Amino acid sequence: MRKVMVFGTFDVLHPGHLFLFEQAKQHGHFLIVIVAHDKTAHKVKGHKTTFNEQKRLNAVLSVPVVDFATLGHLDDVYKVLEEYCPDVVCLGYDQQAFTDRLVTELKKRRLQSRIIRLPAYKPEKFKSSLLKKEGVVKSVVTIFS
Repeated sequence: MRKVMVFGTFDVLHPGHLFLFEQAKQHGHFLIVIVAHDKTAHKVKGHKTTFNEQKRLNAVLSVPVVDFATLGHLDDVYKVLEEYCPDVVCLGYDQQAFTDRLVTELKKRRLQSRIIRLPAYKPEKFKSSLLKKEGVVKSVVTIFS
């Protein structure tokens, strides 16, 4: 069974995220989604999330294609790699956080996970920062709650 992992904040769960999950699942049999803790998301994004970590995790867990979802680790964001030993790590088209050391961390942990950068899905329309600016956050998230 090939395990696929994606990770992110998923603050405003939208069709772009669903596309990410569906595309990732095509690279394996079991999709693991790691949701960033509030503190980690704040550090990466430079601002607080709209929804707290538990609400974001619950939204991700409600997506049928997701087989397992959990919060990441505060002390070592790469620890999930060792815990779940994914065969494939899929990255979003614009994902930058923690990707610069991903190859190094995989080697350090003696993992041979394949890294795949996935394509975008209508990034001019479905991007969390755009949706927040347009004030459609509540209506988008309500669909998936």
